[in-house]
Parts: sequence; C-alpha cells; structure tokens
Amino acid sequence: MTDLHAEGATNKAKGQVEEGLGKLTGNRHQEAKGKVKQVEGRAQQSLADIQDSGRQPSTRR
Repeated sequence: MTDLHAEGATNKAKGQVEEGLGKLTGNRHQEAKGKVKQVEGRAQQSLADIQDSGRQPSTRR
C-alpha cells in the first residue's frame, strides 16, 4: 500500500465520520463536507491504483 492509498483511505474514513456527524446534528454543511472528503479519498485511491499499475510488469503476452 502506498502513501497515497493510505491517505485516500484516511480521507474516506474522515469523510464518513464527518457526514455521519452532520446527519446526526442536522448540519447539512458538515454532511456535504464529509461527502466531498469521501470523494477526495476515492480519487486519491484511484490515482494510486493507476500509478501502481504503471509500475507493475505486464503479465500479458
């Protein structure tokens, strides 16, 4: 797991917590910020996956 994978997973988790707190307290702004943080985390993980695929040797012949 690369640093970018870990950072993405952390952002997703933080976003889920923030969204949940927003729902619990009725704070729609906080809920939306949590959703954005989750999307950020997913994007970071996708970018890390793309970078990893470029580093691994191809198994196709």
